[in-house]
Amino acid sequence: MFLRRDGSRFPFRKRSGATADLRFSKGRSVGGGLFTRRALLVLATQAGVMGVLAHHLYELQVVQGDELKEQARRNRTNRRQISPARGEIYDRCGVLVAGNRPNWRALIMVEETTDLQAVIDRFASIIHIDDHDRERIARARKHVRRYVPLTLKEFLTWDEVARLGLNAPSLPGVLVDIGTTREYPFKDLMAHIVGYVAPPNERDVQRDGVMALPGMKVGRAGIEQTLERTLRGQPGSVEMEVNARGRIVGELNRVDGQAGSQLGLTLDTALQSQIQERIGDRVASAVVMDCRNGEVMGLVSTPSFDPTLFNGGISHAQWDALMADQRTPLVDKAVSGLYPPGSTFKPAVAIAALSSKSITPEDRFTCPGYYDMGGVRFHCWSRYGHGSINLHQALKYSCDVYFYQVARRCGIEAIHDAAMTLGVGGPLGIELPHMRAGSIPTPEMRRKHGHHWNGGDTVNAGIGQGQVQTTPLALATYTSRLATGRMIEPHLVKTIDDRPAPQLPVAGDLPFDHSVLAAVRSGMFAVVNEPQGTAPAAKLDLPGVQMAGKTGSAQVRNVPRALRESGHFNSMNLPWEYRPHALFICFAPYDKPRYAVSVVIEHGNAGATEAAPLAAQIMTDTLVRDPASRTPLSRGVVARADWLDD
Repeated sequence: MFLRRDGSRFPFRKRSGATADLRFSKGRSVGGGLFTRRALLVLATQAGVMGVLAHHLYELQVVQGDELKEQARRNRTNRRQISPARGEIYDRCGVLVAGNRPNWRALIMVEETTDLQAVIDRFASIIHIDDHDRERIARARKHVRRYVPLTLKEFLTWDEVARLGLNAPSLPGVLVDIGTTREYPFKDLMAHIVGYVAPPNERDVQRDGVMALPGMKVGRAGIEQTLERTLRGQPGSVEMEVNARGRIVGELNRVDGQAGSQLGLTLDTALQSQIQERIGDRVASAVVMDCRNGEVMGLVSTPSFDPTLFNGGISHAQWDALMADQRTPLVDKAVSGLYPPGSTFKPAVAIAALSSKSITPEDRFTCPGYYDMGGVRFHCWSRYGHGSINLHQALKYSCDVYFYQVARRCGIEAIHDAAMTLGVGGPLGIELPHMRAGSIPTPEMRRKHGHHWNGGDTVNAGIGQGQVQTTPLALATYTSRLATGRMIEPHLVKTIDDRPAPQLPVAGDLPFDHSVLAAVRSGMFAVVNEPQGTAPAAKLDLPGVQMAGKTGSAQVRNVPRALRESGHFNSMNLPWEYRPHALFICFAPYDKPRYAVSVVIEHGNAGATEAAPLAAQIMTDTLVRDPASRTPLSRGVVARADWLDD
C-alpha cells in the first residue's frame, strides 16, 4: 500500500511478486547492456583515432624522421661543396714554385634569388664589374646548375668586402667566400715546366661536375696539366645558417676537403735562374740533365710568359699579343721545338757506321771541300776542305764531306736505328704535355707520304739536315746516353707527398760495343780540348775538369751555289729568321760523366761561336753548384761540391 502526502491511500493493482521482480530485473539488464555497448563504441573509436595518430607519429618520428629532420635543417641552413686547395709544387731544394694564396670572392646562390639579373645589376653598382667579368658571368649562367654558386667577382679587396657587408640586405643570395688562387713566385722562370691553371670550360664541367664549383681551376700546360688529377684534391663542404627569407646569417660548419698532393721536382730553381740569365734576350732553349739517372736539373725556354695571366681568364688582347709574337713565348722550345740537329747528329751517324762494320775508326776519307753525287754538289762547311781524315779528325773538325760518304756507306736504315736507340728521334716519357718526338726519316716513311727517296736524302741525313728533326730535350738525352752507355730516360717529378715518385725502369746498357762509344767520345773530347777543334771557346776553366762536346749549325734555308762559292757569303747578313740555328751538346767531367747539357739558339748562326760558349757557361754553373747533391733538407745551403776536388 502506498499513501499520498496528505495521508490518504493510493489505489494500487497488486501484481504477483514474480512479475514485478522480473520487470525490474529486465529494466536493469537492458539499461546496463546499452551502457556497455556505447562505452565499447566510444572506446573503440578513441582507440582507432589514437592508433591512427600513433601510426602518423611513428611515420613522422621513426620512418621519416631523418628525412624530415634534414628538411627542417635545410629550412634553416644551406650546405654546398667548396673547391679543395690545389697541391703545391716544390723544386729539388724545397723551394716553392707553385703555391696558393687566399682569394676573397663574391658568390651568388642562384636558387635563392627571384630576379638574378636585378641582383647582378645591384652588385655591379657596388663593386665594379668589367666587360670581361660580364662575359664570364653570362656564359656561366647558361651552364652552371642552379644549386651551384655563381662567381661574381674574385680577388676582392678589404674595402670591397666591407661594402658588400653593408649592402647585404639588398643583395639576396650574395655571399662573400674565401678560397685560394694559384700563385707562381718565379713567374716566367718556371712557366713552361710548371705550366698554369685556368677556369674550366664547358667540356671540363660536362666531364666532371665538381669543376663547376667556384674557384676550381684546370691545369692547361706543364706539370699542372699532366698531373692534374694528382694536384686537384677532393672537394670539401660548408654549412651556412639562413633566415626565413633565405638570406645568409652566418657559417655553421666548414670541412675544407682534401688538398691535392705535393710534388717535388728534380729541377733546381737557382740553376734555372742562372741559365736564363746566361741566355739573356736570345730566343733559345737549354737543358741540363744528370747523366746517371735522367733527372732534369734545368730546362729553360726563352722568351717565356707570366702564368698568372691565365689564373682568372686571359683577355683577348693579351692572348692575341702572345700569339702574334714571332718568338713564340707560349711554346716550350725545349720539349716542343723541332730543329734539324745539324752536326750534333754526326756522333749518331758514326755509331751507326761503326756498329754496322761499314767503317773502322782508322778508315780515311778525303774532303776537298765538296762532294759530288748524281750531278749535285754537296758542300763542306769549310770551302777549302779538310784533306784525308779519319773518324777522330772528322768529329774534331766537324767535316761534312766525311759524313756524307759515311752515311752513303752505312745506309739510312742503320742511321735511323742508331739514332732512335740514342733517343734523338723517339718519344721520351717526361712528365710534360705537348711533348714532340723527333723524326729520323727512312725510305719507307717517305713512300707512305708519296715521296721518293734518293741518295741525296741519305747524304743530307748524314749531317743532321734534310728531314732529320729533334728537340733540345732529346739532344740532352742523346748526350747522356753517349756519355754513360746506358738507356737514360729524362724525368721531372722526384717526390709525391714526400714519398719517392714511381721509379722508372732501371736503365739498361746501349746495344753498342764499348769500343764504338769510346771512339765517338774521343772525337767529342777533341772538339773542345785539342788544337783546331771546332769549339775551343767551350773549354772549361775548372781545375782538373774537362768536357766533351759537339757543335752544330742547322740551315733553315738553302744558300745559292754561286753565292756560297763566291767567298762573300756571310749568314749574319741575312734577316734574323733566315739565319742558321746554333747548337751545342756536351757532357762533363769527361772521365766521370755527371751532367749533360744541350743548347739551341734559334737563328744564332754558328754553334761554335754562339752556342758552345753559352753551353760552357751553363756547364760551369752546374758543376760548381752541383744540384744533384742538393736535397730538400739542405734548403739551398750546401757547401761547394766536394767531388770536384777528387
